[in-house]
Amino acid sequence: MRQNRRQFLQNTLAAMAAVGAASPAPAADNTAAAPPLEGNRFLTFNSVIRVNQIEAGRDQLIGNDEGDIHSPETARQFRDAFERGWPGGRMTWAFSWWALQDKRDNYKALREFAVECHGKYGDEITFIPGGYFANMYNTREQVNADLHDALQMVSGMVGGGYRPQSIVAGYLAADNLRHLAEKEGVHVCQGNIWSQYAVDNGDGDGSISYPYYPSREHFCKPAQGADDFIDCVNLDGWTCDFIAARYSGCTDKYNSRMGMGPIETFMRLGADTGMREVMATTAAHFDKGFELNKFAGVTTCWELSLFDLDGGKDRKKLLECLPKWFEETRKRWPESRCVTQGEYGNAWRTAHRDNAAMDYRFVQRGTGIFGSDENLEIRWFMNRDFRLALLRDWKENGPEKAIDFTRYDLKAEEPKDKGRNWSLMNRLNQKGIRPQDKPVALKELKGEEQDLIKKHYPELL
Repeated sequence: MRQNRRQFLQNTLAAMAAVGAASPAPAADNTAAAPPLEGNRFLTFNSVIRVNQIEAGRDQLIGNDEGDIHSPETARQFRDAFERGWPGGRMTWAFSWWALQDKRDNYKALREFAVECHGKYGDEITFIPGGYFANMYNTREQVNADLHDALQMVSGMVGGGYRPQSIVAGYLAADNLRHLAEKEGVHVCQGNIWSQYAVDNGDGDGSISYPYYPSREHFCKPAQGADDFIDCVNLDGWTCDFIAARYSGCTDKYNSRMGMGPIETFMRLGADTGMREVMATTAAHFDKGFELNKFAGVTTCWELSLFDLDGGKDRKKLLECLPKWFEETRKRWPESRCVTQGEYGNAWRTAHRDNAAMDYRFVQRGTGIFGSDENLEIRWFMNRDFRLALLRDWKENGPEKAIDFTRYDLKAEEPKDKGRNWSLMNRLNQKGIRPQDKPVALKELKGEEQDLIKKHYPELL
C-alpha cells in the first residue's frame, strides 16, 4: 500500500503548480518585522508536518507513513492550546517535501489550516528538508534543488507574494546554508541541533547554542571573517539543559537532549516533573542568561505527529501542558516575546553584521532530574574563536575543570556527501567519548590555548 502511495506522489511532482491551487485563495503577507534584540527575551515555537517519519529524498522514504496521525482537527486543537497559553504569540509551521504535495484530504486541510494561521496570527510557514538530517541522505546539490523547489511551493501555497524568512532543517551543510542566503534570499535557518550526538538519526555536536553566522568550512563553526562568511543566521532548534547535555545519547538514567523538547520532558517525565525541567531550562536563559547577554532566546519544536502517537494517549497531557508552560513563562517574564523563528533570527542579524562582537555566557546548576545532576554547576563561554565549558561540584565547592574547548580558529571540514556524523570536535569535547576528552584545569592547557582564552576572558586565568 505504501509503495502505491509513493508512486502516486511521485507522479505529482511534475505538477507543482497544482499545489497552490489545492490551497485557499492567496493571503496577504502577514510577516512581522523583527523586534530589537537587546533587552528582549525570545521564545520560538516550531511544529513539523510530514508524511513519512524520515523523508530521505523525493523518492526515498524511511520509517512509517504517518498520514493517519496528521489530522487538521489535532492541528486546530494544538494551535488553540498555543493561543490560550500565549495570546498573540506566533509560531513556525514547517512542511516536509511530501506534505507539501500529498493529495489526501487531511493534508489538503492541513495546508489550508496553516495558511489560515498565517493570516490570523502571523505564523510563519516554511519547509523542512529530509526530516532534520537532509545531508545524511542527499548530496548538497540535491538538497539545494529541494530547497529551491519547496520554497516555490510554499510561496504558491500561501500566495500574496509570501516568502518564508527561515528554514527548519535540523542540521544543514555549509554549502546549503550559503545557497539559502545567496540564491534564495533566506537569511535564517534552524541549521544545528546543539549537543546532538548518539541520539536520533544524526550527530552534529560542536556548535554555539545561540545565533551565529556559519563558516563556509563547517556549519558548526562561526565564520571567522569576510572570506568564509555565510549571511544566514544559524539557530539551534531545541534549547537543552546544559548539565544533561554533556552526556552522550540517552539511557534509562539520562537524556542528553533534555530541556525544552516535549518528548524528553512532558512525555518522558510526566506533567509535573516535565514542567519543572522546562521552566528551569527557560530560567537559565531568561534570568542569569539575560543578565549576562542582555538578551535571551529559547527554542523548541513540537512535531504534530506527537499528539496522535500510540492512539493519541499523550494528546490530552500535551494540550494541557503547553498552555500551562506558556502561562507560567509569561507570568515570570511578562515582557518576553513568542515570535517566529524568522523574526528571532532577523532580530539577531539586524544587531550583528558579523560574529566579531558575539560573546555568549551561561551559568546553570542541575535540576536533579534525569541527568541534570543537582550537585553540578556549568559555565559556558562562546565566541567567534572558541566555545569553553567549565564544570564544578558546587555542593562540595570543588574546582572548575574544562570539559569542552572547541576551537573555531582551527581549520574545519565537513564530511563528504552523506554520512551520519557531522560533529565538529577538536581539542576537547563535552561528551567525553574520546580518550582525549578528559576534564582538565585551565592552567594545564597549552600556553597558546591559555593565551586564546585570556584574549577573551582574562579573569579566568
